[in-house]
Amino acid sequence: MLDLLEKTVISAIGVAAVTQKKAEELVGEIRDKYKLNEDEGRILVEKIQGIAGECREKVREMASEEVKKVVDKLGLVTRDEFEQLAKRVQDLETRSNQ
Repeated sequence: MLDLLEKTVISAIGVAAVTQKKAEELVGEIRDKYKLNEDEGRILVEKIQGIAGECREKVREMASEEVKKVVDKLGLVTRDEFEQLAKRVQDLETRSNQ
C-alpha cells in the first residue's frame, strides 16, 4: 500500500514538473505571437510560476493528508508519538529502579 502511495506522490510531482515546462513553452509562444517585450514576458512567467507553485503546494498538502490516512489505517505511529512513548518507558523504568 505504501508503494502505491509513493508512486502516486512521485507521479503528482512529475506532473507538476511537466506543467512547469509546458508553462515556460506556452509563455515563449505567447511572447512571440503577441510581441511581448522582455518585461511583459518576465511578468507573465512570474504569474504562471506563482500559479504553478500554488498547485505544487496543494499537491503536497493532498499527499500529506493521504499519507496520514494510510498511517492511521495501518495503525502506525508517528516519530513524535514513538519518541514520547520511549521517554515515558524510560521514565517508568527509572522510577521502578529506585
